Amino acid sequence: MAVITVDELRKVYDDVVAVDDVSFEVEKGEIFGMVGPNGAGKTTTIESIQGLRNPDGGSISVLGMDPQSDGQELSERIGTQLQQAELPDRIKVWEAMELYSAFYQQTVDREELLSRFELTDKRNAAFSKLSGGQKQRLFIALALVNRPELIFLDELTTGLDPQARRAMWDLVREIRNQGKTVFLTTHFMDEAEQLCNRVAVIDHGKIIALDTPENLIRDIESEDRITFTVEAGVECGFLTELPGVTGLERKNNEVTVSGYGELLVSDIVTKLAEHGIHWRKLRTEQPTLEDVFLELTGREIRE
Repeated sequence: MAVITVDELRKVYDDVVAVDDVSFEVEKGEIFGMVGPNGAGKTTTIESIQGLRNPDGGSISVLGMDPQSDGQELSERIGTQLQQAELPDRIKVWEAMELYSAFYQQTVDREELLSRFELTDKRNAAFSKLSGGQKQRLFIALALVNRPELIFLDELTTGLDPQARRAMWDLVREIRNQGKTVFLTTHFMDEAEQLCNRVAVIDHGKIIALDTPENLIRDIESEDRITFTVEAGVECGFLTELPGVTGLERKNNEVTVSGYGELLVSDIVTKLAEHGIHWRKLRTEQPTLEDVFLELTGREIRE
């Protein structure tokens, strides 16, 4: 069952086509990710879905409603964490929760939310005194105060340290496991790969790929890399003769073999054994969603 349906969405700013006939659906209960380079059109798309921008063409249905004509009713059923969200420095955590609760007809227990997001001991703290991770947890709590069915999370973990990022991932999974639908954007491909049931890659205003992370990775023609260490002076050039091997690099005692094929690792190990070469610290690097992203959108810097 689709909770979001976007059909031929189009948005133009002067001579720039920001979103060019984009169509997709978000299914109930999934974590749906949208990724793309800077200026690709993802922010315009998401803001149009939430009713914050008026499209120039196409149609949008969110929970069976039109974001433009049914905006007030829709706001009661969705929650939003914006990338640039801010609160007054001196507002206290409990005051922010009380303020946001006043916006809605139906709300959850605020103290329960604070406890769930490990903010109870910070309830009397000023917003400016919170750490980056605590601020992000507060913004998620505020997005959930109206018991929404659909949650929008925009660049949730930008600026957080690795520990805080992983904690955020657990919170997003918990939200999904409660039966809610999550629509998120992220610049971190590992985040999309770990969290999302499906990912849409948008570039130059068009969706250029949409599938599960596993299928997107499987569809690209990217090499595997096998890295291991050998003793100084040991030559491994003969490995380039193996089927599927496309390259070999060496840095000091570390050798990296690139290539394709399900038997690549076993063939390399067998060939090393045939030559009496002892290896250590063997590891494989398989394609990731980041490889998919770079192959689809290019490697140039976008401003």
